Amino acid sequence: MMNRILVFPIVLLLAASVGRPALAHAFPDHSVPPVGSTLNAAPSRVQMWFTQSLEPDFSGMEVTDAKGNRVDDGTSAVDGKNPALLSVGLKPLAPGAYNVHWHVISVDTHATEGDFSFTVTGKATGP
Repeated sequence: MMNRILVFPIVLLLAASVGRPALAHAFPDHSVPPVGSTLNAAPSRVQMWFTQSLEPDFSGMEVTDAKGNRVDDGTSAVDGKNPALLSVGLKPLAPGAYNVHWHVISVDTHATEGDFSFTVTGKATGP
């Protein structure tokens, strides 16, 4: 009888802990331009796709040149049709190295952030 009394709470605790969904974070899936890429022509925007939908009011990105000057146009936004897509427009870019800093909060309220770079070897193209 004593063994049954001890086993029941243990089984109940194990059952409560098994099968709970893990809360995930929104991590980058891919980007345009690709992480670490070298481009012949400058892009007109940076786009990043994430593994989860994003909270638009709390997600954004900035793009800077090698001197730390912002080269994005300040229009960073989550796409209205694809809530896992974050993008920002760019000013015309000269050849050089550029850094993208992003910060997002996913719909499950977890925050992630990071950086990546790309290099432009040619002149800007039209929008």
